Amino acid sequence: MATSTVLKKPTAFYEIFERKPDADKINTHYCPGCGHGKLHKLIAEAIEDFGIQDRVIMINPVGCSVFLYYYFDVGHIQVAHGRAPAVATGIKRVHPHSIVISYQGDGDLGAIGGNEILHAANRGEHITVFFVNNAIYGMTGGQMAPTTLPGMKTTTTPRGRDIRNEGYPLRMAELIATLEAPVYVERVALTDAKNMAKARKAVRKALQIQIEGKGFAFVEALSTCPTGWGMNPPEAEKWVNEVMTKYFPLGVFKDISDKVEPVKFDKKVLTPEEIKKAIGVNGDSATYVKNYRKNIIPEKYKNPKIKVAGFGGQGILLLGLVLAQAGMLEEYHVSWLPSYGPEMRGGTANCHVNISETEIASPLVSIPTVLIAMNRPSLEKFQPTVKSGGIIFYDNSLIDIEPSRKDVEIVPVPATKIADDIGSTKVANMVMLGAYIGYTGVLTKDSIFDALDITVKRRELNELNRRAIEEGIKFVL
Repeated sequence: MATSTVLKKPTAFYEIFERKPDADKINTHYCPGCGHGKLHKLIAEAIEDFGIQDRVIMINPVGCSVFLYYYFDVGHIQVAHGRAPAVATGIKRVHPHSIVISYQGDGDLGAIGGNEILHAANRGEHITVFFVNNAIYGMTGGQMAPTTLPGMKTTTTPRGRDIRNEGYPLRMAELIATLEAPVYVERVALTDAKNMAKARKAVRKALQIQIEGKGFAFVEALSTCPTGWGMNPPEAEKWVNEVMTKYFPLGVFKDISDKVEPVKFDKKVLTPEEIKKAIGVNGDSATYVKNYRKNIIPEKYKNPKIKVAGFGGQGILLLGLVLAQAGMLEEYHVSWLPSYGPEMRGGTANCHVNISETEIASPLVSIPTVLIAMNRPSLEKFQPTVKSGGIIFYDNSLIDIEPSRKDVEIVPVPATKIADDIGSTKVANMVMLGAYIGYTGVLTKDSIFDALDITVKRRELNELNRRAIEEGIKFVL
């Protein structure tokens, strides 16, 4: 009796790509004929077959594959351009039982992140790196990449790459294979069935090496980029096989996996006392271990996700930093994430602060429960993002409009005017800080004052800072 085989999407992929923001939740964002989808499939199949889905953490790079988290149902960390190997190193070291995959393109790995990949490989980090080489910067317009072939035309080498001017393409697999520490280095091509079979085998071997605790594995995948190259998919595949492979030959460049002894990682879970001892904190004398008498916080103000926003120079980041520091002193889980443009003073700035009774999954505050707006652009920009039932504090001595939201609490605080009245506009941030803790009770004045002494280098300013905080508290009580 004939049997049928049902082909289905690997479980390491989401069934529906809900995180993808456009209407199409079924197909990927990649161009037709792009090689990324092929490599994604090989990785997803391997993750399912090895049974490691709940252990995988993928490092999402910058480039065409920036949206890995749309598709893979595993852990994800999004990183800055070129920094994937550095972040993968940190993740693997603190979570040694995880399977860490660094996925990068040629601009990300060979150019901006060239330093990071070489040192991660040279240290023999126990990570798996998948490197997609399509010879150009595909996402940003087809500029020349470190892997662009001699004579190849790109948007930044319209007459073709001239080795006398732009140098030679980097052969990353060969380069990494010269290092002592890497265990396995191979180059494959994401083209026809024969090459795909070899790529499948390489993907699995690279992951197997990490699963067995043997060390650093690197797979370079020659990939098509029909859109960037101005070809149709069949032409692009033919170009990889007939042109790219001449400069980037396929094959295994290093494999010492049968000679390497596996490393067994023991996860260390330290007690708070052991951590203090390890970092040299004297528990008897340090201010940080003072026991604070916490306020009784109304349920709706607990575990705030705070966005503080205003102009650079208003002390926006300091306000958030003091909140986070005080939260640590009261033994909450906290995070502080600054965000500002290339211009500092006078430009826009904001920071994200989490103060939580439980571990914080992400420092990013995209839907704040608390918005502290110190200027009008910040109020206009961020008030739509505040969670319904949240709270908005705004400086109504600087902001000449009222918040339009009707489903959140609104607390106007003339922070700048109060600061002027006590002698310095610069402490308007501290007035607002006082108003926030006074209104919600989320942190005590004691911890905030101690946090000032830890975070403000010029302690002579803290007398005025404390007075401003007192005035803020007084205003809302």
